[in-house]
Amino acid sequence: MKQRLSRRWAAVPLLAALTIDGGSALAQTATGKGGAASGPIGVPAGYALVWSDEFDEPGLPDSSKWAHDTGMNKQGWHNREKQYYAGPRAENAAVRGGRLVITARKEALSSQPDWGGQHYTSARLITKGKAEWTYGYFEVRAKLPCGQGTWPAIWMLGSQGDWPAAGELDILEHMGRKPEWVFSTVHTTSGHGGHGVGEGRTLPTACSGFHNYQMLWTPKEVRFGVDGQVHAAYPNLGKGPAQWPFDKPQFLILNLAIGGDLGGEIDDAIFPIGYEVEYVRVYQAAR
Repeated sequence: MKQRLSRRWAAVPLLAALTIDGGSALAQTATGKGGAASGPIGVPAGYALVWSDEFDEPGLPDSSKWAHDTGMNKQGWHNREKQYYAGPRAENAAVRGGRLVITARKEALSSQPDWGGQHYTSARLITKGKAEWTYGYFEVRAKLPCGQGTWPAIWMLGSQGDWPAAGELDILEHMGRKPEWVFSTVHTTSGHGGHGVGEGRTLPTACSGFHNYQMLWTPKEVRFGVDGQVHAAYPNLGKGPAQWPFDKPQFLILNLAIGGDLGGEIDDAIFPIGYEVEYVRVYQAAR
């Protein structure tokens, strides 16, 4: 499958984004700079688990829950990324020891018909066509790879329409070249790419320990957190779909990109390198 465009650059400060969004009310609804916010985050009262993958069956990822996105391999992926995303292949995505492990390798799968000249392989797993949600609480417990050139992410894209009009919610992004920093970003028609709205936080053990990456998406706002603490928020200002396209289904993506606009220069000595996920859980308000 193909997406018109994916995440491009880290978010800029919120006040800069106002020149695109055109609404001073946005500054009044967020705390601090760049979409920063604070407070607790967790499963809200009255929410129930509606979908999960606990990664308790060894082997390839569960094909009833995940598809391998390989659609841009031939022409090359967005953001000048350097990886080839493989189809079902244990060398790049496998469940073992109760964890999903996405592994990037230095290799060229030149015998594949969709090979586009890449010298690195990885995996990009998506729930599109299998599970999509409008609103909910999302939690992914993961340990990130740390190596010059890695760019792992946990994120969502709108399943109805093209980017950025359908919206993008980046629950977690990380750059191996900045190992103690994690961040979240929202992309819409009114602010996307380098003008996406978001914020990050320092997390010294992002690569040495597992952490819970969290998002609460309601009709009023989206809040992002790590281990129960919010670091970013994005409000619905009631200005229409250019500012708030988040009233339609989105699907989930787990991927490990290599190089590109945020991954940066690649150190070949890091490979193979893995991105580990203990679980993915989605909760929604009981009906």
